[in-house]
Amino acid sequence: MATRTCIVTRAKAERGNALLRFVAGPDGSLVPDLKASLPGRGCWVRAERRYIEEAVKRRAFSRALKTDVAVPPDLADRVDRLLAERALGALGLARKSGRAVIGAAKVDAKIRSGEAACVLHATDGAQDGLRKVEQAATATRHLGGPDIPVYRLFDAEQLGLALGAGSVIHAAVLGHPAGQAAFERVLALALYRQGPAEHEGTADEAAMKDTE
Repeated sequence: MATRTCIVTRAKAERGNALLRFVAGPDGSLVPDLKASLPGRGCWVRAERRYIEEAVKRRAFSRALKTDVAVPPDLADRVDRLLAERALGALGLARKSGRAVIGAAKVDAKIRSGEAACVLHATDGAQDGLRKVEQAATATRHLGGPDIPVYRLFDAEQLGLALGAGSVIHAAVLGHPAGQAAFERVLALALYRQGPAEHEGTADEAAMKDTE
């Protein structure tokens, strides 16, 4: 996979969840290219909200794309919505293919069996429910099982709409090719909103040159 350079941090990374691509649209507006498939010159930004905001603040997109582009001030919010829509859509497909389960008992069982790739807990769910899910994940890890991440990205209504239920507090995506896309898109949204455990600093503004 080709390596690209973030126009803000100057850090190099492979395409995927690490970087987001942007292109200049035919009307001169900046277009997020989440699939990295649109034609034309593109530039790359580390796939975290704070770096998108920094790129907007520095007016880095026009400089990197070597053309004036109209950058919406709420670009970071728009990218968040796009990533959330992709994640929710993938969760729905995973449920239809039998690679996602809902409900506290089923999620707990999939955690303890090590089948869960990740778990989602509704943002408006009770803390006690979250604690029980995290305890199950911790117990599984201590017994030599996988380290199963627990995410709080959507409320119960959003999860319910995506997963074909009225209201969903707990859901688990199962490790399997059919569930992999959902896990990767959930991870992409989590990284965008929260970043990794440790962050790297940004580089000097003058270094922002790389495009594709």
